Amino acid sequence: MTDLPTDSPASSEAPSLPEKRILTKHDLAEFQDSEAYAQYIGFIEALNQAVLGRKLTEACHESETTQALVKLLDTISDLATATPPLQTDGRFGNPAFRTFYDGVHDQATSWVEPLLRGSPKLRDDEERAAAAREVGGYLQESFGSRERIDYGTGHEANFMAFLLCLVQLDLFTVADHPALVLRVFHRYLRVMRQLQFGYWLEPAGSHGVWGLDDYHFLPFLFGSAQLVGHRYIKPKSIHDAETVQEFAKDYIYLASIKFINEVKTASLRWHSPMLDDISGVKTWDKVNSGMLKMYRAEVLGKLPIMQHFLFGTFINFVPSRRHDGEEEEEEEEVIEAPNASPITTGGAPNHPTPPKSYGGQALIRGQDGHTYTIIAGKRIRINTGADHCSHDHSADGADPLDHVYAKGQEAPTCCGMRIPSAIGAAQQGARGGVRRIPFD
Repeated sequence: MTDLPTDSPASSEAPSLPEKRILTKHDLAEFQDSEAYAQYIGFIEALNQAVLGRKLTEACHESETTQALVKLLDTISDLATATPPLQTDGRFGNPAFRTFYDGVHDQATSWVEPLLRGSPKLRDDEERAAAAREVGGYLQESFGSRERIDYGTGHEANFMAFLLCLVQLDLFTVADHPALVLRVFHRYLRVMRQLQFGYWLEPAGSHGVWGLDDYHFLPFLFGSAQLVGHRYIKPKSIHDAETVQEFAKDYIYLASIKFINEVKTASLRWHSPMLDDISGVKTWDKVNSGMLKMYRAEVLGKLPIMQHFLFGTFINFVPSRRHDGEEEEEEEEVIEAPNASPITTGGAPNHPTPPKSYGGQALIRGQDGHTYTIIAGKRIRINTGADHCSHDHSADGADPLDHVYAKGQEAPTCCGMRIPSAIGAAQQGARGGVRRIPFD
C-alpha cells in the first residue's frame, strides 16, 4: 500500500491564501520533483488503494469530519438549487453560475472553519481562522471558473488538494480513506454533474473525443479501482447497456459511462474512442495502473492544467523561477485579416483590421515565426493551421503541448468558435432551439 506523506514542509509558516505558482515548463518540472508533488500523488494513490474492490453502496468507516464534509457538499448543492440558471438562447455557460460561484466564494471560509476545530495542529482561534482562509481558497476553486464558466481536471485537482489540506491538519486517518472516495468524492462528483447540467459548464481544455470525459479524470481512476477483481464485470462490459444501467449505483466508472452516454449521441466507440480502446484491456488491474500513469502524464504533467493548481503553506511549492542566461525574446503584435495569413505589424503602417485575440489575450508573433499569447507573464505558443484556427488539427504535433489548448482552464476554441459543452448542445437540442449534431 502506498505510504502517504502527512507532514507539511511549511507547517512552521503562517497560513496564507493559496496562489498559482506554476507558470513555466521549468516550474512544472521542478514541481514534479518536489515534496508537494509527492504529497499530492501519494494521497491520490492511497485513496486509490483504499477503494480496491469496494462498492459505493457498501458500509465503510465514516468519521464526524467525513460526515461534515458530505453535509457541506449538500449545502453547496442547495446553493446551486437556489440559484437557477437564467433563461438564455445560448449554448454556452449560463451566467447564473457566476452568482453561484460568488456564493461559494463568500462563504467558503465560514464553511471550512468548523471542520478545523478538531485539528491538533491549530492551537487557537487565530490560527484556525487563518487556516480556514487558506483551506477555503482551495474549496472555492473546486467548482469551476467564474470568468469562463467552465470546469476541468484542474478544478477537480483543487478539490483533492482541499482534502489533502485536511489530511495535513490531522483531521483524517487511513481508516477514513475509503469514505473520502465512496462518500465525499462521490458526493462532490454528483454536485459537479448538477452544475454541469444546470449551468452548461464548458469543458476546460478538453481533449475532445480523445479524452476520457469532458470534465473529469479521477472517476475513472477510482472507479476502475472499485472494479478490480470483479468476477463478472469486465472492462468490455461498458458496452452492455443493461450492465451499465444496473451497476452505475455501485461503481463510479459505470456511473461515468452512463453520464457520457446520456449527454452524447451515437455509440461510445464514436464519441469516446479512448474509453472504447481501454475497454479492450483484459483486466481492471491493468486499467487502473494505466489510469494512474495517465493521470500523472495528462493531468499532473500538463502545464495548461497545472498552471491553475494552488499552493500555500499546507501544500507548499516555491519554484526557483528564472535562471541565469534565460532571456525573453522580443515579440511583435499580430494582426489577422479575414481569409488571410497572420500579418506582423512591426514598423508597418496602421492596418484597418483590429488585433486578433485568443481567450481575451492578444496574439503575438515570435522571432521564430510562431504565434504566441502571454498568460501570467509567460509566453504560450498557439498553433495556427492553414485555416488559422487556434489549435493544431494534427494528431502528432512536434510540441508535446500542441494538442492542448493554450490556457487549459478555458473553453477551447476551434476555427474562431467556442465549443459548447455536450450538455448545453443536447439540452438546447431537446427543447427545439437547435438541431442536435451527431457526436456533439
